Amino acid sequence: MNQGATAAAGGAQAYLREVVGRAVARRVSDLHFKMGAPAYWRLLGELEQMPDQAVLLQEDLESLVRELTSPQQAAVFAERHHVDLAYGLSGIGRVRVNIYRQRGSIAMALRVIATELPTAQDLSLPPAIELFSNTKRGMVLVTGATGSGKSTTLAVLIEMINARDRRHIVTIEDPIEYLFRDKLSVINQREVGIDTPDFGSAMRAALRQDPDVIFIGELRDAETITTAVRASETGHLVISTLHAPNCYDAISRLVSYFPPEEQDTQRKAIAANLRGVISQRLLPRADGSGRVAAFEVMVVTPTIADMIEDPQRQSDIIEVIKNGRQHAMISFDDYLFDLAEAGHILQDTALANATNVTDLRLRFQGF
Repeated sequence: MNQGATAAAGGAQAYLREVVGRAVARRVSDLHFKMGAPAYWRLLGELEQMPDQAVLLQEDLESLVRELTSPQQAAVFAERHHVDLAYGLSGIGRVRVNIYRQRGSIAMALRVIATELPTAQDLSLPPAIELFSNTKRGMVLVTGATGSGKSTTLAVLIEMINARDRRHIVTIEDPIEYLFRDKLSVINQREVGIDTPDFGSAMRAALRQDPDVIFIGELRDAETITTAVRASETGHLVISTLHAPNCYDAISRLVSYFPPEEQDTQRKAIAANLRGVISQRLLPRADGSGRVAAFEVMVVTPTIADMIEDPQRQSDIIEVIKNGRQHAMISFDDYLFDLAEAGHILQDTALANATNVTDLRLRFQGF
């Protein structure tokens, strides 16, 4: 009989320290564990088997669940067959964990969270990040697919405020990822399932906690969006994430959470309170050394606010973003062109991710 991975490593905690430590050293983004296979990791965006790892047995995964979960989280997993949590390893870092069942057995995905928060310069974030960090009220969104770096961008935005302004920042997360230390600001981080039952009740409570800034881990239902808009109307800065591929689609996604008879009212509220959207994707570097972020930025000017409010004009937002560099806006295609011209990504990579492939190809050809 093969010896299990955690038994070979000296226990669940020792196993986690070993694999997560190696993942941090190699700048791996994700780890995957399942019964009957060794650990897998996502290196430079590609999923591959982690070298020199024993096959995980059922008892290994059960041991990992006991190590990773609190009694409350274990109860949630037993009832719902999935649970989200964060776990810290002293001297190594933190991971965001989703434990779930597949084919009757336990599996889990771990997202590696950097211990040291990068700066806007480290990430080459667009200049609009400074503009949004200085916003006193309204709503700022960061959108993109899972694994595109949204959480890191928002954490950098929060840290910019923390280092510069005397403000009260309340975060509502599921689970807490980056841990902040108070600098000029006071930051209180609330975790869904531990500090609050759900996003909706945490948002309602946040309005009674004298916040200047409210960070919501994700806008995922009509109640949370409504409360977020209401908070931005009453003088707070609300920042959050949304699963949308670009800035234009972020508007449609927000509105789609509401029934048709409410959508005109919600459009007006979003138009009045949305201050900007950053959308991002991670792309392979030309030299194969890692990944680089491509961004699209929409700053809500009076013109864009009018277009958000009128669904017949919403598609015109795309053209306004393309022509809005004087307002710190940039389209994905322009950002992709700039990255390729600077040698950071291949032209083929840029074309594969372009909104308008024909136009971008013509630009590369000098037309």
